[in-house]
Amino acid sequence: RLPTADVIPQGQASPFYLSLQCSQFAQFKNRSQIIRRQGGIYASLMPREETFAKALYTFDIGQNDLTQSLFLNMTIVQVIAAIPDIVNHFSDNIKNLYSLGARLFWVYNTRPIGCFPQILTSFPSAKKDSVGCAKPFNILAQRFNAELKNALARLRIEFPLATIVYVDLYSALYSLYTHPTKNGFEHPLVACCGYGGKYNYGRDATCGETIDVNGKNIMVGSCKDPSVRVSWDGVHFTEAANKFAFDLVSSGNFSNPPIPLKLACHPR
Repeated sequence: RLPTADVIPQGQASPFYLSLQCSQFAQFKNRSQIIRRQGGIYASLMPREETFAKALYTFDIGQNDLTQSLFLNMTIVQVIAAIPDIVNHFSDNIKNLYSLGARLFWVYNTRPIGCFPQILTSFPSAKKDSVGCAKPFNILAQRFNAELKNALARLRIEFPLATIVYVDLYSALYSLYTHPTKNGFEHPLVACCGYGGKYNYGRDATCGETIDVNGKNIMVGSCKDPSVRVSWDGVHFTEAANKFAFDLVSSGNFSNPPIPLKLACHPR
């Protein structure tokens, strides 16, 4: 994600935005080799320098940038206008990592955010699609994904020695909303861990917090069986949903180019 002024004061997202993570990686690469050269008990625990070119660098990008912008009162039109800058910033980080020796990249696109209980609760008047998701917000995610896919195509031309895989996580997860029962899930638009409203997502008390209901303190806890639910807390997916999506995308059928995960660490 991009760095924003609200991250640390409001605690809305991790302060470790992507550029900072890349900076930390550069420091780790440098310091790990210093430790190897110094010898001692920690030397063997550090990766060899050539290992960095053989590693797979994975990215899960877009969700925080889009959703945090929306909750900072930006309109969908304004967020769409910001997408090129977000994607260009991401591309710059890929280039920086390439300069540090990275060659193998696996990039997940962003999720169908219009299906999140958080979005459905916060923007109740949004037009719904055939499965009940908020259509304008999924269109926003699709716009981001299209820009990201194009940016990665440009990077492949610029860096022909790199393997850069675009992974369509959006489509894999959206199938949980179009065919939940077929895939072993139920109530895909309803949060498992939450309290209140049509989507079991209350903005006043989220998963793990305590809420006062008619003078009685109630812990906002899990549903009976998370293994058949799609949304964990209205923002994140359950372990079961993540495993379902991973099993799909790791095959390579949702990737461009269509490289399965088990072959992604082999230079082309």
